Amino acid sequence: MNHTSEPALPTAAGAGAVPVPARKRSLQARRARAAWLLVAPTLVLLAGVAGWPLLRTLFYSFTDAQLDTPDQYELVGLANYLEFADGDSFGVLADPLWWQAVGNTLWFTGISVSLELFFGLLLALLMNQKFPGQGLVRTAILVPWAIPTIVTAKMFSWMFHDQYGTINDLLLRVGLIDGPLAWIAEPGLSMWAVVLADVWKTVPFMALMLLAALQMVPSDLYEAARVDGASAWQRFRRITLPLIFPAMLVALIFRTMDALRVFDLIYVLTSNSEATISISGYAREQMVAYQEMGVGSAASVLVFMMVAGVAAVFLYIGRFSEPREKQA
Repeated sequence: MNHTSEPALPTAAGAGAVPVPARKRSLQARRARAAWLLVAPTLVLLAGVAGWPLLRTLFYSFTDAQLDTPDQYELVGLANYLEFADGDSFGVLADPLWWQAVGNTLWFTGISVSLELFFGLLLALLMNQKFPGQGLVRTAILVPWAIPTIVTAKMFSWMFHDQYGTINDLLLRVGLIDGPLAWIAEPGLSMWAVVLADVWKTVPFMALMLLAALQMVPSDLYEAARVDGASAWQRFRRITLPLIFPAMLVALIFRTMDALRVFDLIYVLTSNSEATISISGYAREQMVAYQEMGVGSAASVLVFMMVAGVAAVFLYIGRFSEPREKQA
C-alpha cells in the first residue's frame, strides 16, 4: 500500500515551534522598530530646524506681511502667487522677472550639472587607476571643493575682470579673442562665467562620489570581460555604468538640488543682475530689497516645490531602473 504524506512546513526543532517565515517576519518587525527608534531623534531635530521654518514661510505666503513689521499682516489668500483684478494679473507667477529667474536657474542647472557629471566621471576613472602620486592627486582634488563659495566667487570675479583678469589675458595670448571681454557685465557671457566657476568648484564632489562607487566594482568582472574579448568601451558600458548608476543618481540628486537653490555664487559674482538672477535670488530680492515678506515667502515656497519635484523625479527614475538592472 502506497502512503502519501503532505510536505511538512519548515519548523524549528521541538514541538510547537514557530514556522521559519513567521520568525523572519517577527525579526524584521523588531529591526524596523529599532531603526525608527534610532532615527527618531534626528527626525525630531529636522522637524524643528527645517519643518517649522517651512510652515512659517508657507503661512506668510498667504499674507501681506512686511519684513520690518512681520506681526502686522492680513490674510490675502493666493494673491501673492497669482491674482486677477481689473483685467490684469498680479503675484509671483505673473511677474516676468520670476519666469526669467526660472529660465536662468534651469539653464544654469542643466549646463553645470551635465559638465560636472562628465568631468567628474573622467576624473573618477583617472583616479581609479594605479599610478605614482595617486594619493596626492586624490587629496589635491579636494581643494576647490573645500574653498568657501564666496571666496570662489570673489576669486573668479578677478579672473574674469575685463582689464586685469587672467582669463582674458590667456585667451588673448592664444589668439582666441581680439579684445578683452566683459565676462561679468555682458549678459550673454555672465551666466557662462557663473557656470565655469560652479563647475570648477563642484567637479571634485562628483568625482569623489563616483570614485567611491568605482572602487566597489569587483575587478574579477573586468578580467572575465577581457578574457571574453570585450573592448574598453564595452566593459565601461556593460559593467561600469550599470554598477555605478545608483551612486551616480545620488550625486546627480545632490548636485541638481544644490544648483536649483544657487544664490551666493551668482549674488557675489554678478551682483544678482537680471541676466543671471536665480529663483533664490528673486525670493531674496522680494523679501529683503523690497521688504515684501509675503511675496518673498511665496517665491520661497515655489523654490521648495521646484526642488522637491525634481528630487521626486530622480527618485522615481532610480526606482524605475531597478528592475531593468536586475534583469540585466
